[in-house]
Amino acid sequence: MQQNEPSEKPINLWRFVVPLLIQTGIILAVPAQSVYTLVTGKTAVLQTLPVDPYDLLRGYSVTLNYEISRTDNLKKLPGWADLVKQYPGKNQQYDPLAQGTSLYIILEEQKASGGIPQAWKPVQVSGQLPTSLAANQITLKGRYSGYNSITYGLETYYIPEDQRNDINKDISTARPIKPGQPQPIVVEVKVNAQGQAVPINMWVRDRKYYF
Repeated sequence: MQQNEPSEKPINLWRFVVPLLIQTGIILAVPAQSVYTLVTGKTAVLQTLPVDPYDLLRGYSVTLNYEISRTDNLKKLPGWADLVKQYPGKNQQYDPLAQGTSLYIILEEQKASGGIPQAWKPVQVSGQLPTSLAANQITLKGRYSGYNSITYGLETYYIPEDQRNDINKDISTARPIKPGQPQPIVVEVKVNAQGQAVPINMWVRDRKYYF
């Protein structure tokens, strides 16, 4: 009696298709979110911190820090003490928050002078997304990365090659005239209702560079 050989089971294509679709969705979600923020977001202006121009511009990217990146500039604001109590860090002075803590900074618009955007002022800190803001306010979501530093996903930008020399020259000469004055470099961003932001342009003194 002849026995039939067992036939091979058909390959389940879904085992390959589903992971591929998930990966594709993740890849597309990032630019889609940026486009959504650019279209629906509100414009705000962030003040940068003075840095060495040789560290600021490297290759095809520019690296920036902001006044609101340092906890020393936020710890006197309403809501900071409550945030530290809720998510305490290892050291009250040098590492006040638990690493990875999400927080929201409420920024308030300031009057511009001479056509150059004025940096928005931080007025409050919250551990939760605020549900009610004044018309001249936005909330920016940040993440505590340790050692008194907060990141907002706005620290590194890629710049066109034809702008590198001009930006480098302008940044090298853009120094505060007097001690204590803010650095004459600000960044305009679009911020959506969830506090996520994307950069639009950078002002170095009275010169505007698009990202």
